[in-house]
Amino acid sequence: MDNQSKSKWEHFLDPEVLRPNLIFASIYIAAFEILQNSIVERIKDFYTIEFNENGSIIMPEYQEDVLSKDKSHTYASLKWLKENSAIDDEDFEKFEKIKDYRNLLAHEISRMLMDGLPPDIGDRFKDMISLLDKIEKWWIINFEIPINPDFDGKHDEINESEIFPGPILILKIMIDVALGSEEEANFYINEYKKSLRSS
Repeated sequence: MDNQSKSKWEHFLDPEVLRPNLIFASIYIAAFEILQNSIVERIKDFYTIEFNENGSIIMPEYQEDVLSKDKSHTYASLKWLKENSAIDDEDFEKFEKIKDYRNLLAHEISRMLMDGLPPDIGDRFKDMISLLDKIEKWWIINFEIPINPDFDGKHDEINESEIFPGPILILKIMIDVALGSEEEANFYINEYKKSLRSS
């Protein structure tokens, strides 16, 4: 076995290296699914008229306004978001790079864990969180707040930086529990148990 192969095996078998890489890869893939869900399902919900025993009833306009833009539901939805100024060309490019790494992790995980994760994958993860945050805040500011009577006459008082979308909170919990310190990892379950005792 040559030195390069030995080095790769040592890297792969070292639990101090493999464990965090495997956890991070899992979180990256899960975060991508959350992002993709935000991209596609938010728009689908917007075009949903009502629900019945067979599921949701979607307006016919969904096909014309969204799905006609691309054969991929994800890319059709991204194009719709771009046309409605929720995202821009740079966001579109970021999504491509984010998706490329998701595909590598999903389909070539053994090789990537053996060779080591790409050095810039952390940057792509930050881009993914940023894009998810941008899309979710766009929906909240443009659709959820305007129809919420609690915010009548208060739209100008809303500070976008203080909006914390649900999917971002879910990701924060996942990261803290999986990769955080013992205190961070146990914070949510401890707070949840406290709330049950006080209710």
